[in-house]
Amino acid sequence: MNPFLEKAADPEEYLEPVQKLYPKPYDKNETDPYTKTRIILAAGAEYEAAWFTHQLQRSLDDNELRRQLALIRFVEKEQQQKIANLKPVNEGILETTITYEQLAVDLTAALAQREKDFSVKKALDFALLEDFDHLYRYADLLENDEGIRAERLVGGYTEIMPARPTVNHHRHPFDNVKKPVDFSRAETQTALCTLIITAAEQQTMNYYMNNSSAYLNDAGRKLYQEISLVEEEHVTQYGSLIDVSAHPLACLLWHEFAECYLYWSNAETETDKQIRKLWQSYFETELSHLHAARKLVRKYLKKDYDEIIPDPVFPEPLSLHENVAYVRKILSSTVQFTGDLEDYKDVSEIGEGDRFFAYHGKFCAPLATVPSRKVIKDYIARYGEDYRYETAEHPIAALRSRTKDNEKVGYDPGAAESKGFDPN
Repeated sequence: MNPFLEKAADPEEYLEPVQKLYPKPYDKNETDPYTKTRIILAAGAEYEAAWFTHQLQRSLDDNELRRQLALIRFVEKEQQQKIANLKPVNEGILETTITYEQLAVDLTAALAQREKDFSVKKALDFALLEDFDHLYRYADLLENDEGIRAERLVGGYTEIMPARPTVNHHRHPFDNVKKPVDFSRAETQTALCTLIITAAEQQTMNYYMNNSSAYLNDAGRKLYQEISLVEEEHVTQYGSLIDVSAHPLACLLWHEFAECYLYWSNAETETDKQIRKLWQSYFETELSHLHAARKLVRKYLKKDYDEIIPDPVFPEPLSLHENVAYVRKILSSTVQFTGDLEDYKDVSEIGEGDRFFAYHGKFCAPLATVPSRKVIKDYIARYGEDYRYETAEHPIAALRSRTKDNEKVGYDPGAAESKGFDPN
């Protein structure tokens, strides 16, 4: 599908009264896990769209243009609010968090398996293991605090076990900035990937930062605080991949194109009939925004859409599904890696005085008190072994113990073996 060839109304027609903005929430016990992940992903895309045009407005002095952006942004905000309130009131912070991490794992894995730009694929594979480990630590906290086993929440689709330990995700900020992609030369899938994963991780970061102080005990508050800082690293990494050479209005066109693609993908893959209707409706809304952005590009840049987006035909729909084998493959090959400026290195390849070790020594001292480690230690002290959901033996021998959190993996050169990133 080329969305520029579809008919679209004016954004003004999609302004809704407040009475229609509050939806019927989903049933947390009956709704498919991937419906929940699509809801979070769509809310994140809407937040990113609104945030982007807020920043754009602050750099413009043309009030007519600012008014057009305000109209689009307000409709985006109404969409975001309606989507966010699909979450039921009886779903707790940690239960929703499990869905956030399932989204992070399976979205990242799905995008990585389609990605042809090796630099982008490496970024996805690298952060995939970190989100996978976050899922494990939040799952142990959930079972410990509320007696809820996260395997039920993820529907048995996503494994729950340690990966590169969260304690070793803490890198110097320099090592999270990667090389931007040139959208004018990249495949459409690659450009969409960078925009989608940035929006998703930004939504996760905001959720953790905003909910850290709302959690019911200090252990959870500290865990959210720690992991939210890792999500900041991820947002920096993914955001740095986005094209920096394009005009802001060209970036607006790409943002709206990405939203159209997401809603189209959601509608194509959704299993809940009522939620599918919402995705279809919001695809039409986003078409209006895309065509409005096209008019702005024509007026102010004297260009048409195909000069900004060379191949405007949607790739195959983005599908959220289980990725157990792929995650295990990445675990087996890259668990020992850390960021190194624009690339990644095995910890055995960097010296003791490297930024990673110097920063880690400051941030994680004393090691025993780091929240992500203490959550597992407390769980083991109570139950005798950690909480996991594994479909087979853990692929990393050093992470098979159920009675000890191995903080050496991803830090000590000899803790595990990693052959490196695979472009395929």
